[in-house]
Amino acid sequence: MNGTDAWGFATDGPQPAGKHRDRTPDPTAGPIHVIPTTTEPCPATSETRPATAGPLPAAGEAPEPQRTARAALTRILEPGDETAGRWLRDMGPEALWHTLSDDDADLPTGASPAKVAGLRLRAARARPAADLDAVTALGGRFICPGDDEWPRQLDDLGDARPIGLWVRGTANLRLWALRSVAVVGARACTEYGAHLATTLSAGLADRGWTVVSGAAYGVDGAAHRGTLAAEGATIAVMASGVDHPYPRGHTELIGRIGEQGLVVAELPPGDHPTRSRFIQRNRVIAALTRGTVVVEAELRSGSLVTARRAQTLGRFTMGMPGPVTSGLSAGVHQLLRGEAAVVTDADEVIELVGSIGDLAPERQGQTRIRDLLDPVATRVLEALPARGTADTGHLAQEAGAPRDVTRAKLFELLSLGFVQRCGDRWELARRAETTGGSRRGGT
Repeated sequence: MNGTDAWGFATDGPQPAGKHRDRTPDPTAGPIHVIPTTTEPCPATSETRPATAGPLPAAGEAPEPQRTARAALTRILEPGDETAGRWLRDMGPEALWHTLSDDDADLPTGASPAKVAGLRLRAARARPAADLDAVTALGGRFICPGDDEWPRQLDDLGDARPIGLWVRGTANLRLWALRSVAVVGARACTEYGAHLATTLSAGLADRGWTVVSGAAYGVDGAAHRGTLAAEGATIAVMASGVDHPYPRGHTELIGRIGEQGLVVAELPPGDHPTRSRFIQRNRVIAALTRGTVVVEAELRSGSLVTARRAQTLGRFTMGMPGPVTSGLSAGVHQLLRGEAAVVTDADEVIELVGSIGDLAPERQGQTRIRDLLDPVATRVLEALPARGTADTGHLAQEAGAPRDVTRAKLFELLSLGFVQRCGDRWELARRAETTGGSRRGGT
C-alpha cells in the first residue's frame, strides 16, 4: 500500500507537492528544483488527512472548523503543555476549544478549576480568524497534524506535540526537515564558536542538508548566516510569533530567513517570547531534526536542553570540542563524556545522520619516507648509533639480520639519504625533516 514512514519517506506512494528553492534537500540527496506549493488542511473529522481533502481556503473564506480550533488553541495553551495535550488527544480540538470558551461547560477530565479559569481568560481574547488572516498577509500559513506538510517526526513528542505550526516562507516544511540538522550553542559565543558554527553550517548546506536553529545571538545567528551565505536551506524555530522578530537585533536576519528559508513558531502572530517558551521551543528543534550539534555551551545552557531532548527522542547528539580552559566549552565536554559523539566538520556530522555510505574521508597524518621502509631496513636504520659510526658486522648483530642482507639494506638506506659511508663504516646522515625548514618552539 502507498504510505510514508515516520520521517515522511514515501513507501511506493507519491509524495505531496511542496515549493522549494533550488538548493532544497530531498530524502535521497542533492537539491530539489522548484515544485508547485499546495498546503493542505486538517480534515474536519479525523486527525489523518484523506487523500481527497481540498486545498486551504482562499483568503477571506472561513477556514474549516478543526484548523480554526487549533489556531485558537495556540493562543490559549502554552507550548509543550502535556496535560493540555492529553485533553486535545481525548476531546479533539473543536470540543476542547468549546470547553475552554464556555464558562458553563464541564471541565476536562482531571483539570483543576484554577487552571481552566486562567485558560478561559485567554480564550476570551482568542481571534483565530484574525490570526489566520495575519499569517496569510505575511505570505505564510498555519499547518497542523494531518496536513501533507506536517513533519511527522514531531509526533514523537507525544502529548507535548505542537498543536500546530505557524510557518512563514514558501518551502515545504516536511520535505526540508527530512534532511535536517540542528546547530545550536552559546549566545555569548567566542570567535572560535562563531567560526565553527558558520563553517559547519555552510558545509552542511553544500551537501544538501537543512540547518535548523533558533535565530538567537551567537551560535544560532552564525549557523543561519553560514547557511544563507552558502545559498542553503535554513529553518528558524521561534519562541515568539513569526511576525515578532526576537531578538530585535536579528530583525533583518529573520527577515532574510523568511524570504530564503522558513520561520516556524508554535505561537500565533504577535505573541511574545518568555523564558519557558524558549525551553519549549528547544523540544521542537530536537524533534524536527535528525541530529543536534552543540557548538560551545556552558554547564547551564539551553543548548544542552536541546541536545538531551534529542537523546531522549532517539536522535543523534553531537558536540564540537573546544579549549578545556574555556567555560563556554565546559557544557559541550560534559555532553561528550556521555552518549554524544565528537564531530569536527560537516562530513563527520553527515556520516552519523546520513544514509549508508555517507562516510567522512579518512584522516591521517603526513606520510614520511621512513614509514615506507620494510621491517629489516627499519631495524638496520635503528641499529645505527645516534653519534659516531659502526661497521657492517656490528649492525648485522644489532639488527638480527645476515651480514649480506644488512649490507644490501645499508645501500638502500644510502640511496634514500638516511645513512652515509665513512670508509668501511656507516653513520646516520644529517638531514632535515620535512617541516618546511622551521625549528620547533621558536626561532
